[in-house]
Amino acid sequence: MMPADAPDDTELRRLLQGMRVVGVVGVSPNPVRPSYFVARYLGLRGMRVIPVNPGHAGEQLLGATVVAGVRDLPAEVDTLDVFRRSEHVAPIVREALDHLPGLKLVWLQIGVTSDEARTMCAERGVAFVQNRCPKIEYQRLFGELRMGGFNTGVISSKL
Repeated sequence: MMPADAPDDTELRRLLQGMRVVGVVGVSPNPVRPSYFVARYLGLRGMRVIPVNPGHAGEQLLGATVVAGVRDLPAEVDTLDVFRRSEHVAPIVREALDHLPGLKLVWLQIGVTSDEARTMCAERGVAFVQNRCPKIEYQRLFGELRMGGFNTGVISSKL
């Protein structure tokens, strides 16, 4: 169940269309991990993706150099997409809010929530989405799920 303050579809569309430079915290170089294919997808949609993972700092991933932490992200990052457990989110978001002057959106992946991070973002006027995936929402809101046979009415659970 989504929180009562979750953005509606119109707002989600606006947020997704505004994403230009995305820091993906917790990205994995393993191509079967969700963080990898979400980061790859965002890059394929024309966004500049900067991977953040201290265990792989300095390596190349999806055409970019992996940085160790949020402090290493360039100032032009406008979106932070977080693939970390909920209990680790607040310090990450605090650091991003302090370090990234152009930050417009903090996005927490499916299963990741933080009331503290939501409050910090609200205080700074930064949009906040939690417990959702930008890849899934992009595909849902911009009709890409139809290409796979979903959301067309053709596939049914009726017997």
